[in-house]
Amino acid sequence: MGEKKTCTTEDMQKRVDQYISQFKEGYFSPLSMLARLTEEIGELAREVNHYFGEKPKKTTEKEKSIEEELGDLIFVIVSFANSLNIDISEAFDRSMTKFEVRDHNRWTRLDEQKEDTTHD
Repeated sequence: MGEKKTCTTEDMQKRVDQYISQFKEGYFSPLSMLARLTEEIGELAREVNHYFGEKPKKTTEKEKSIEEELGDLIFVIVSFANSLNIDISEAFDRSMTKFEVRDHNRWTRLDEQKEDTTHD
């Protein structure tokens, strides 16, 4: 296996933009992007169902992986963000802050579980 590559969201957005910018058609419209996103989610769902669900692949179906489908999904999300001039890093930060504040006490914390088991 090759060397592991890491990149920032800025790197991803630049790389996708360099790729898309070489074509006359450019980015798809927001509605088309949403349709592409939906298609990719469907392909991911299909793979998850093959690996973890009750629906095995047909012998004629091409072998794909969840990792590949997640990669395709990321590409479309980055394309969508680029087409609307959205900085993914900023969007992610806003979302994480929202979840961290709103859901702060929603789930059982691992440190709380440890405390509960020490009381007899």
